[in-house]
Amino acid sequence: MKILYAIQGTGNGHLSRALEIIPILQKKGDLDLLVSGTQGDLKLPYIVKYQFKGLSFIFGKKGGVDVWNTYRRNRMKRLYNEIKSVPVEKYDLVINDFEPVSAWACSMAHKPCYGLSHQSAVLHPSAPKPLKEDWLGLKILKSYAPCSFSFGFHFKAFDDRIFTPVIRSEIRNLQPIKSNHYTVYLPSYSDKKLFKVFSSFPQFRFEIFSKHFKMSSEIDNINIKPVNNKDFIESIRNCRGVICGAGFETPAEALFLKKKLLVVPMKGQLEQQCNAAMLKTMGVKVLKNLKNKHYPEIEKWLLKEEIIEVNFPNETEMIIDKLIDIALKEQNFAVKKTGIA
Repeated sequence: MKILYAIQGTGNGHLSRALEIIPILQKKGDLDLLVSGTQGDLKLPYIVKYQFKGLSFIFGKKGGVDVWNTYRRNRMKRLYNEIKSVPVEKYDLVINDFEPVSAWACSMAHKPCYGLSHQSAVLHPSAPKPLKEDWLGLKILKSYAPCSFSFGFHFKAFDDRIFTPVIRSEIRNLQPIKSNHYTVYLPSYSDKKLFKVFSSFPQFRFEIFSKHFKMSSEIDNINIKPVNNKDFIESIRNCRGVICGAGFETPAEALFLKKKLLVVPMKGQLEQQCNAAMLKTMGVKVLKNLKNKHYPEIEKWLLKEEIIEVNFPNETEMIIDKLIDIALKEQNFAVKKTGIA
């Protein structure tokens, strides 16, 4: 069986999950990889057959998406040519982790595309949504990487097609301890803003991971570090708590390691707003932004010792087997229905 596994390359979450999924898919058939997107810091230790720029959202420095840079860097003609260049008809199975190029290539070729992503769970009717309706954001999320069938990952398994997060082996095998610093990863805020906020709490230590710093720099109670997977894992293993955006993988890993968690969802990013809504139901502290008026809430959280109990079992191979079984049954049914051998 020839399998195409397509991965969203913006950010690090999808690539982190892929590190666990790829070895399993390699056992199931002849696997090719497709990655599209920018702003990812992780590199896959596998041959990527198709590498595209795709359609990426660019982080700003004020807590949200940089709309102008997002528009400027995404070229629709280039994207269309990328979509046309993917030979999806060559594959028996296309598995998609919120990756637009292969998803639209399948749509144009009338070929089934099987979603395996966090976004599939976010779009589920039973998933918590923010109080403020965002019809445009919802439309974008639905049409960004359309799939004919989807399995999803979320912080809770609330449906037979929704599963708890895939925790990468590097995290699952850690022995966490508690030292006296807090790990901070908020890439949609400028370093200047983060320094201003966390220097306001001099009695606490913070390790801030930044996309803009090339070397570590320590000033008073703050240690700013360049984004580095090894250093980040060590920081999160030893920390008292994690302060991050309301993405999926980092909050999931923090919860798995039994670290207290505070999230600040990105402005104008529906997926993070939905994640924040789910995390709030679990008792996680959610801040709307990092404005001065929220400093008392930050301090209260820093002083409070509270752990959210979760159960994230390792069931990745079972999920893959279930997806492949459904895909094969659907394809056999389609063959019988059309009478094409």
